[in-house]
Amino acid sequence: MTVKKRGLLAASLTALALATTTALAGCAAPASDEGDGGQGGSGEPVKIGVVGASDPYWETFTAAAAEEGIEVELVDFTDYNQPNPALSEGELDLNQFQHIQYLADYNVSNDDDLVPIGSTAIYPLGVFSTKHEKLEDIPEGGTVAVPSDPSNRARALNVLQAAELIELSDGGTLFSTPDDIDADASKVEVTEMDASFTATSLADVDAAVVNNDFVTDAGLKFSDALYQDDPEDEGAKPFINIFAAKAEDKDNEEYLKLVEIYQTNEEVQAGVFENSGDSAIMLNTPVSELEEILADSEEQVRESRG
Repeated sequence: MTVKKRGLLAASLTALALATTTALAGCAAPASDEGDGGQGGSGEPVKIGVVGASDPYWETFTAAAAEEGIEVELVDFTDYNQPNPALSEGELDLNQFQHIQYLADYNVSNDDDLVPIGSTAIYPLGVFSTKHEKLEDIPEGGTVAVPSDPSNRARALNVLQAAELIELSDGGTLFSTPDDIDADASKVEVTEMDASFTATSLADVDAAVVNNDFVTDAGLKFSDALYQDDPEDEGAKPFINIFAAKAEDKDNEEYLKLVEIYQTNEEVQAGVFENSGDSAIMLNTPVSELEEILADSEEQVRESRG
């Protein structure tokens, strides 16, 4: 999967097609495979992959970038499965949709080396319901949907444990899975699905853990969450949301300027905060710290897989 708040994520569903929000009608045209050597200023539009390009603050961001002489093309994705491969394959220059833990899992799983070049925000992860007004109204044996991608799934399970809806036999880690649920000690059953579908499943389940990218699009309000975790907790650092680039582009001046605009433009910051239901914790974390968190997260992912 980013000043205040969130970030993070039963069948695996086919990834939906991507569409651009500017001049593109389908997939993004391939970006250059060569690094820019940190010079920037190529004159070509910078293609940024996002989830939720219709969010109003992106229009503010692209306008602010244009004032600095940088043309931005937003490439909109409907789920989390495509932006990293598209970046790695040169179809994008940057992406901004994920937190560090998600990137760590992707890099390890795909033997890739995408890197964070700037923080955005961290968001609480919430439990939502359209059938029940309070957490305690969720019945014994009820069903709760969680994102199926490993990093957001683990965070969601920890949220459900903190909400006393399930009990995890491993105590709750960054790598918890439904196999770790102690069914006898848990109040509800858990079903997994693509993160983009947890919100739209609410008519069929008692509750769902919904990533912030999909809350407003589903007609939900962040304030309606029955429960959410604390994004200011020290253990939440892996869930800092980031701009990601290919390793060879980490010093690209044009890309770093875009990060700076996102982090310092007051209208952009206000738009992100408003779009999050006033829940986002806006961040300007040093890149060196982001790199350390990523390296540690990647090592933990490797260790968890033996």
